[in-house]
Amino acid sequence: MNFKTFFVYGLKLAALTLIMFICFAIAASAVGMGNDPAQTQTQAEQASGALLLLLVCLLNTLVLAYLVLRSRWGGVKLMATIFVVFYGVMTVMSQIESAVFITKLPSGMLQKLFLMGALIAAPFAILAVLILGKRKTEPDEEPNTRLLMPVRAWAWKLGVLVLAYVVLYFTFGYFIAWQNPAVREYYGGTDTGSFFAQVADISSNQTWLVLLQMLRGLMWIALALPVIRMLKCAWWEAALAIALLFTVVMNAQILLPNPYMPETVRMTHLLETATSNFIFGSLAGGLLAYR
Repeated sequence: MNFKTFFVYGLKLAALTLIMFICFAIAASAVGMGNDPAQTQTQAEQASGALLLLLVCLLNTLVLAYLVLRSRWGGVKLMATIFVVFYGVMTVMSQIESAVFITKLPSGMLQKLFLMGALIAAPFAILAVLILGKRKTEPDEEPNTRLLMPVRAWAWKLGVLVLAYVVLYFTFGYFIAWQNPAVREYYGGTDTGSFFAQVADISSNQTWLVLLQMLRGLMWIALALPVIRMLKCAWWEAALAIALLFTVVMNAQILLPNPYMPETVRMTHLLETATSNFIFGSLAGGLLAYR
């Protein structure tokens, strides 16, 4: 890549970062977020929040732009795919957790968050494909055999991945998040004394939580499939792309302060989910893309 090409792509990435930043601002205003007079901020807090949001937009843009540029698809098909994975990872997967565990959200807040996510993802997906020059699908030099495998292979791979997700979720949840007293106090929980005792207690008294995480594991896999299918790269690069998608786009927003979760709880969750999502994304991408 020569300097001119590098400079042009740099400008495009900067433009997309600014576009996402504007999308966040417009979407928040459209759904009525930040209009609570009780949540007034000083100028310093507003400036700090704006810089953090700009950082979140930059991180998201880098990952999503990479997916666009490495895609064999283009046009409406690619726009729809980027929207689904962006909205699915950033909003749907994270707000499922909010709906289950955060009981302090005001009435109607969850619906606003889901709508806000859609209002951000839709215009960004369209503009990213157009700005990065992927208006048309590139002709394949050879048939795309990604994800073409026997039913038996699908069965054991899905089984392994769902089990892996559940194990990672509860392992990192206990050894990272649950070891912080502030996290236990925030959720009103207790430590049973050991990982296996905690798992036994959840399995007996919160079986629904295990089933929910199995469902979420399948949902994560569903979000990975179109990305694996569209990428024109080696299997290990597809695995890395999925890992970055699940890690960055899911967790970058945790950097943003909010009045419903203390900073120490947010930062603990950031460490917990960033590490577990990266491992699971790498495993899911590698296992499904490798032939």
